[in-house]
Amino acid sequence: MDWRERDKNQRVVITGMGAITPMGLDVDQYWNSLISGTSGIDFVTTFDASEFPCVVAGEITDFDPKNYIDGKQARRMSRFTQLAVAATQEAIRQSEIIIENEDKESIGVILGNGIGGYPDTEEQVRVLAGRGWSKISPLYMSKMLPNMAAANVAMQFGLEGYNNTAVTACAAGTQAMGDAVNVIRAGKAHTMITGACEGAISPLGLAAFSAMRALSQRKENPTTASRPFDADRDGFVPAEAAGIFVIESLEHALGRGAKILAEIVGTASTSDAHDFVAPKEDGSGAARTMRLALKDAGVEPEMIDYINAHGTSTPLGDLAETTAIKSVFGQQTKIPVSSTKSMSGHPLGASGAIEAIACVQSVQTNVIHPTINLENPDPECDLDYVPNQAREAQVKIALSNSFGFGGQNACILIAEYES
Repeated sequence: MDWRERDKNQRVVITGMGAITPMGLDVDQYWNSLISGTSGIDFVTTFDASEFPCVVAGEITDFDPKNYIDGKQARRMSRFTQLAVAATQEAIRQSEIIIENEDKESIGVILGNGIGGYPDTEEQVRVLAGRGWSKISPLYMSKMLPNMAAANVAMQFGLEGYNNTAVTACAAGTQAMGDAVNVIRAGKAHTMITGACEGAISPLGLAAFSAMRALSQRKENPTTASRPFDADRDGFVPAEAAGIFVIESLEHALGRGAKILAEIVGTASTSDAHDFVAPKEDGSGAARTMRLALKDAGVEPEMIDYINAHGTSTPLGDLAETTAIKSVFGQQTKIPVSSTKSMSGHPLGASGAIEAIACVQSVQTNVIHPTINLENPDPECDLDYVPNQAREAQVKIALSNSFGFGGQNACILIAEYES
């Protein structure tokens, strides 16, 4: 059976979204940047990166946590948590859910995060080395742990239900959303705050990824550094972001008269069980995850109208994903595919969440954002990547892919809501 035949307490809908990204501090700004092909990538400003092979990043330069959070509370949060709390405010506001009127034990939180408070760790290591253990901040441990974003969202909004964190590298956001869907399906909550956040741009992070030779080394024009599926791609561009959703059982959403933005109809998570960082070259793990997500939704491959690719701009990753898509949808598939990371850079664990927002917007507007910087197509990456210009197209069901270090795979299907 397909998702429309499920009971209303088994169908999960999206009623609110929030975004803090390098291309805008809310969903509308972010989406307008995407469809106009406007990159959020620039030279690193957080620190002097001139000696690094990679000197560009998708930084959120105009974010002031005091616009969202009490100053004392903000100082107790790492940047990734601040971004999550800010995006949650927008999502709750759009959903029009009144937390005080709800059973707070039936509202939970699952967020994805890849690294936690990396910049805080780097700072406190310098303190330890230079001034000794007694000068370490007593707030350090409670700021840097990856679960502290979900914990702080729960504390800020008084949410007493199921709480968890997916720490599955670059698949974290999508896996968190899938896990949240399953919590609702299991009857353990009627509403979940879900999505992901990342705020890890730091010298140590840049150095670590540079040592792996994973990052783009383009230095002339930052906006052209991330170029998924292009023959001249040379690595990903690090970024930061938060994307947050309010999701509910259809039964609960209808009961409170909520406006439904879209429906999450299928999810899946698997492991390549293959390598620490490299995907399987044949894309079989990614393909298996896509098939399982389709099966979960009860839909056939030909019903998919759009694929938001993981599309990081790495030579191996883009090719493996292209191979996986062909394996699932056919060698001659005409499904439009585009990469949000061509404009946002790669916000690691947060990427799946902000890409899911793009999918919801495509379902709502029937517009697909482009893959920018696709100027010299790789002959081995020969799908329709919606190059450089947004496109109008009917999008009833969108698939979003996320694949992370350790062979972590997660996919989610987002569909137009049908009563």
